[in-house]
Amino acid sequence: MQTRSSQTEKILLGIDPGTNVMGYGVLRVSGNKAELVVMGVIDMRKERDVYLRLGKIFDRVTGIIDEFLPDELAIEAPFFGKNVQSMLKLGRAQGVAIAAAIHHDVPISEYAPLKIKLAITGNGSASKEQVAGMLQKLLHLRDDQMPHFMDATDAVAAAYCHFLQMNRPTTDARHYGSWKDFARSHADRIR
Repeated sequence: MQTRSSQTEKILLGIDPGTNVMGYGVLRVSGNKAELVVMGVIDMRKERDVYLRLGKIFDRVTGIIDEFLPDELAIEAPFFGKNVQSMLKLGRAQGVAIAAAIHHDVPISEYAPLKIKLAITGNGSASKEQVAGMLQKLLHLRDDQMPHFMDATDAVAAAYCHFLQMNRPTTDARHYGSWKDFARSHADRIR
């Protein structure tokens, strides 16, 4: 039986939710280096029944989790658009992917599309093509490794954004509203 990766190495699964095409990407992270393991899409365009599509999402995400044993899942949050029906459908797809991760005890982090684009390209309004191009450089991918559907690179972008967030140093400063709050909590350190 396989076990999850060690603490020095992590496997990150990225998901770009969709009801027609859902992207996924798997990164192997060692220290401050990330490398692509696999990326692809779950294509549901031939399936007419919306509930069978959701079942396919659950089955395929479960299969990906069973195969690659991710330590964490990074998923793109649905964006708030003008079409409420589209947003609800997208939310269902995201929820089913999250349920598959919960079923396997995989911790989940959700990122807004703007945050992902900003983390990858430095531009929150970057196009899918710009995100894909930057990932190609960051992960040293050849042209023949780039997918036909950019849903796959969007999923890798979610995982890479999570990788970047993991390596950010944290400080106690955010837990205190002011210097006075910090001083009150650490009176023993102040003379």
